Amino acid sequence: MKIISLVPSITETLFDLGLSENEIIGRTKFCIHPANRLKNVSVIGGTKNLNITKIKALKPDLIIANKEENIKEDVEELQKYFKVLVTNVSNLEDNYYLLKTLGNLLGKQEIAQKFNLKIYEILAKFSTLEKKKCAYLIWKNPYMTVGFDTFIHDILDKIGFQNIFRDHKRYPEISVEDLKTADYIFLSSEPFPFQQKHVEELLKELPDAKIFLVDGEAFSWYGTRLAKCEGYFQNLVEKCQ
Repeated sequence: MKIISLVPSITETLFDLGLSENEIIGRTKFCIHPANRLKNVSVIGGTKNLNITKIKALKPDLIIANKEENIKEDVEELQKYFKVLVTNVSNLEDNYYLLKTLGNLLGKQEIAQKFNLKIYEILAKFSTLEKKKCAYLIWKNPYMTVGFDTFIHDILDKIGFQNIFRDHKRYPEISVEDLKTADYIFLSSEPFPFQQKHVEELLKELPDAKIFLVDGEAFSWYGTRLAKCEGYFQNLVEKCQ
């Protein structure tokens, strides 16, 4: 089966499930893992600016898209010509069924189940922690955070943090004032690439805040990525003791 992935985390997942470069024939420019195996996989644009002509020329048997990552009109255009699996992952349960679906579709049921079991095993270690209030920022100018119906929110909850914006939907805009009730403020590496200078900017307005730069891939890359984040999550939780 020749597959094009329009989603960075799913590209990584396909390789983790045991597919080869001969099977994964197309990817976006944001599909960067696993770096050592992507050099011969055709780039078909970005997640939100797909090169439809190039995709058609590759003649895939299957295209894997995502409701949030990709533009609806692009997906609908591709559906006229190809089989397109549109994924939608908002929480850990969705992630379980994503891996199960891919395992069944690709004949990789056993390894998909191993990843699911590993993910649940990792997150179970944090289940007894007392919840600490946090804010997770994904954008600057304006500041934007995550609501209760996002994958990031669910992962925060699973590793012992209570999202102070849990009463909001999707990705609301917020002010610095809104951050004052958080015990911890996390600045993500993506989609906005927060850096140490942004921590220092916020500290000028919130001098008592505990602010950390965090790896956006650990929180937002659904698929197999969570199975690789045990050490990262453990270190972050320990920093927040």
